[in-house]
Amino acid sequence: MADLIIKNLHVSADGTEIIRGLDLTVREGEIHALMGPNGSGKSTLSYALMGHPSYEITDGSVTFDGQDLLELEVDERARLGLFLAFQYPQAVPGVSVTNFLRMAVNAHRGVRGDGRNDDPDAPKPIKIPEFRKLLEAAMGLLKVDRDLIRRYLNDGFSGGEKKRVEILQMAMLNPKIAILDETDSGLDIDALRIVAEGVNTLVTERGMGALVITHYQRLLDHITPQFVHILADGKIVASGGAELAKQLEADGYEKVLEGFGVALPARHGGEKALAGANA
Repeated sequence: MADLIIKNLHVSADGTEIIRGLDLTVREGEIHALMGPNGSGKSTLSYALMGHPSYEITDGSVTFDGQDLLELEVDERARLGLFLAFQYPQAVPGVSVTNFLRMAVNAHRGVRGDGRNDDPDAPKPIKIPEFRKLLEAAMGLLKVDRDLIRRYLNDGFSGGEKKRVEILQMAMLNPKIAILDETDSGLDIDALRIVAEGVNTLVTERGMGALVITHYQRLLDHITPQFVHILADGKIVASGGAELAKQLEADGYEKVLEGFGVALPARHGGEKALAGANA
């Protein structure tokens, strides 16, 4: 099992500590939802796990599939089976979705350059018939229109189209564990359902694990997590089952955390922050 095990993780950006002693374990086949107020460190965690250079790991450990994740480069983490679906996918004019996906698959296989290498043991680029077969299967899974993959990557795409292509890429790369950073943002109801169905299929049929970062219950109406965690002030302060997300939707963070004996930090809108604002 390719477990993602995070222990006492501390992460800083621009000299400011954002993640402050976070512990979390995500296993293949499990769905974890990570929720929390704005500024609690959700996106910081996702970028740090994938090796974004702007985020510095100052303490703690992360192992994935038995390896020290923090010792690996970004591409090595991806090839090991970790995937990040971005909240705001970037547009790449001039590169079609099809070509991007083929390059992504080749890079994931460890192919260097154009793959022309005299070394018989060097990874070889995916053959066109094999690539087409993988692409057709993934497009069918996510109900992706053929015209979409002929367009330049995310260039002029709607929010829903961008997220479908992100999940299409995920289906092509077949990760062991995927981190979905607010994948529901910018999606209408139909697009949300299609993306969620794709994630659910990868979990149930391929055993993928998922860490779903979200603000809202609406995504979790379609992707049901076994575990829900609340992140506040850079650490997980409460955990529960799927019902915890519904409780958050109904009562808000401050009231729910009170039930766990945890005070919402002032910088996230707790009573001290409200008192200061009214002073």
